Amino acid sequence: MTEWTKRALLLASSTLFAVQPALAQDMEAQDGAQDATAPDQGSPTNAAGDVVVTGYRTSLAAARNSKREATIIKDSISASDIAAFPDLNLAEALQRLPGVAINREAGEGRRISLRGLGPDFTRVQLDGMEVLGNVDSPQDSRGQTTRDRAFDFNLFAAELFNHVDVEKSYQARQTEGGLAGTVGLYTARPFDHKGDKVAFSAQGGTNSLTRDFQPRLTGLISKSWGDFGILVSAAYSRRNTREEGFDTYRWRRNKANGSDLSRLTAAERAKINSGDLLFPRGNRLSVWDSTQERIGLTSSVQWNPTDKVHLTLDGLYGQFKGDRFETHLASRGGGSSTWLGGGETFAGTVYPNSRVNAIQWNDRNEVVYLDVSGGKASTETRVQNTKNIFKQLVLSGDAELADGLTFTWLGGVERSGYAMPVNDKFTLEGFGDVISDYRGGTYSMVNTYKFNTADPNFWHAKRLYANKTYQDTAFDNVKGRFDYKVTADDTISVGGEWRRFGNSGYYAEQDNILTSGFVSGKVNANPSAYAQTYTGYSGQDWTIVDFPKMLQTLGINRSQYLTNKLGVFAVEEWTGAAFVQYDWNHILAGVPFRGNIGARYYRTTVTSDGLASVGPVTVRGEYEGVLPAANLIFELDQGLMVRFAASKNINRPSLGALAVNGSVNNDNGNITVSLGNPNLRPYKSTDFDISTEYYFGSVGYVAAALFYKTLDGYISTQTVNNVPYAQTGLPDNLYPGVTGSTIVDSYSRPVNLLKTNLFGVELSGQTDFKFLPAPFDRLGTAVNFTYVDSRLDYSKIYTGSIATTLEGLSKYNANATLYYQDKAFDARVSANYRSGYIFSASPVLTALGPDHDVTGFEGTVYVDMSAHYALTKNVQLTLNGINLTNQRERQYSNSTRRLYVVTRSGTTLLGGIRVSF
Repeated sequence: MTEWTKRALLLASSTLFAVQPALAQDMEAQDGAQDATAPDQGSPTNAAGDVVVTGYRTSLAAARNSKREATIIKDSISASDIAAFPDLNLAEALQRLPGVAINREAGEGRRISLRGLGPDFTRVQLDGMEVLGNVDSPQDSRGQTTRDRAFDFNLFAAELFNHVDVEKSYQARQTEGGLAGTVGLYTARPFDHKGDKVAFSAQGGTNSLTRDFQPRLTGLISKSWGDFGILVSAAYSRRNTREEGFDTYRWRRNKANGSDLSRLTAAERAKINSGDLLFPRGNRLSVWDSTQERIGLTSSVQWNPTDKVHLTLDGLYGQFKGDRFETHLASRGGGSSTWLGGGETFAGTVYPNSRVNAIQWNDRNEVVYLDVSGGKASTETRVQNTKNIFKQLVLSGDAELADGLTFTWLGGVERSGYAMPVNDKFTLEGFGDVISDYRGGTYSMVNTYKFNTADPNFWHAKRLYANKTYQDTAFDNVKGRFDYKVTADDTISVGGEWRRFGNSGYYAEQDNILTSGFVSGKVNANPSAYAQTYTGYSGQDWTIVDFPKMLQTLGINRSQYLTNKLGVFAVEEWTGAAFVQYDWNHILAGVPFRGNIGARYYRTTVTSDGLASVGPVTVRGEYEGVLPAANLIFELDQGLMVRFAASKNINRPSLGALAVNGSVNNDNGNITVSLGNPNLRPYKSTDFDISTEYYFGSVGYVAAALFYKTLDGYISTQTVNNVPYAQTGLPDNLYPGVTGSTIVDSYSRPVNLLKTNLFGVELSGQTDFKFLPAPFDRLGTAVNFTYVDSRLDYSKIYTGSIATTLEGLSKYNANATLYYQDKAFDARVSANYRSGYIFSASPVLTALGPDHDVTGFEGTVYVDMSAHYALTKNVQLTLNGINLTNQRERQYSNSTRRLYVVTRSGTTLLGGIRVSF
């Protein structure tokens, strides 16, 4: 993002906050005058002549009212009708809220970060029940097949939901966890509508990189019979995605590795041989293609057998399939240096090491220009088939047991399965002349190939890798509470909850299949029989592999190489909790004063199964705690309120840290133990919030909030010496001759060690521009700005890392939306800015020095739009545009910001029709 753009966004935000309080009085006066005389020009009226706000304004008004009436600090998004959600993706919709940032996959929102804390710290609930889904990234640099507690929002279509809450302060009756906050997703129910309803939406469009036809279909049927109603809805979408760009495999200090330096000057040869220069370990032109298919089904049955009893049964099924294809045109230099070294004898042919014709480096000793003859090149063809299935069934309800006494309950089951049965890649190699030029800046790379990269006879087959990965998640939940109204303005709530969460999985892999046969010449390495020409990044053609034809030609049965299960794990948590909470709504010294205060007790038992080097291991751990919480609201004046919140909360450790996969070794009597730690305690926080909010007009408000968190329990690997084996928690019979009293020379495991603080500011507001002359009085805006800061010394967690901002924390987030609405037409354009952030503070260390200390992403600005035109009361035309500027994602390695990955995903346009009765 340019400095000019940053200033423009900040200026727009500050201008709005400066003018809105002044505009509020004018707007309130105008609202009163309009209500007394004539309807708003952009809104229809009901029979009584009252203004009825519709379209995007309806969403803003409903969300504002939800925020205003809440007892906790929260923000909301509401849809005015089925398939009328403001964005096509839930994550993209959430990024419009203050404090929310997202990362993207192939241009589509994937995960959210809330108030500076990464996706693992945000709990997501679906119809009141926690939801955990397993969807991964196709890119290794973004954490492919990682196991965590985060939720991937691209699993579901936004059309299935009509309301989303982001709860930022905590109350005792809320399930513990979600240290950053809780996102509540709500599907449609039959009693949301008056009477019966049928709705249908169809869209079609394309992306500027794929140019395919992308259908999106949504339907809803709702039928009520007095006190009984049934609703079913479905959403289907299919699209091709492409993310393309260039990347390096990080950078490393290196020497010539046998390359011929005779054409260089003495000074250049000396510099290379000094080992001071940093070479990219390799570079690639890259493409990630995918065919995605998403199916979502919801059902809801509501029954009110009496005025005092209400029952709801909600079901949700989601399926997300991705047939992914990935290919690269890459360098494979020897000794991890781009194009250098690389000579070898292959199938009887001797290939000499490369020759360096010219070289340049910058003032950081990074090689920015390299002209090489005979450098080793490669293409990689990778295929992945992925499928994620999510199923959930929730029964909830409430009953008035006596005057003032109500019982509310929820019980549900949830199952999620992630399968990647195919994750294979095939490598071709060759030797040719090439120039790599990085002189255009950090995020530039231009390769000039002096050979025909699309000629299959240039290449020879080198390596086949096969893999399959599976994960399963299970969640069961029962909770209930009694609410007793002591008076009309005082309520005491007492409740409890039971939860079981399980996550398990394994992978199988085999590398270098047939490699020895290719190298020796016993297997024909000429790929012509199964080669294809592929047009990749920036129009560059190269040779790839037709995978089915390759397997058939080489007679490979991949399943025979994937018989041994590796990385087997299973983690299960059992939690019981109870709470008490008091809510009130009174007048204090003439000021309306409402809020709640309470406390929650929890106890969790963890069972972790895994494979240590000596066999299967089962370890158990447990922890408990009490979490107090208070939320106070003072309504100082009409429309003006101040909120205070203070609480303690937790966030449970990552699944990988809880797994006991590890090793027990005996080296000549020296016992060493290394494994995961099911006895890890959750991250803990003490949270303080203060928010001032002013509400005016039909949709307007401005708000300013401060928040502060103390975070304790960050996990670090700790090694202790000379401890009794019994302290490891492992069974005595795990290793021959080892008993509880045996002294372990070295015991390593993750432990809760570090703490830090987090501070932030949120500014937000929205308004109509009714004070402007027509037609500009139909305009409106919604903006927000968030600043967050927190640092952690990751060198105490990872050897070789540094002190930096928290992983996933962007210091600055800003959103600006400008909308227009009249009786038949509404449109909006939105811009989202997220400043750069650290993706991983885990370094990569080698004998030659660190490849990097951190990896991170630069800031981005994404611009989206939507428009609707009402042909009739029941028929509406729609148009959506996503990523209008084709924003690039720029990922760097090391705190000095060396080129890592640069990609683009194109602009998507979708047009369609929505019909409702």
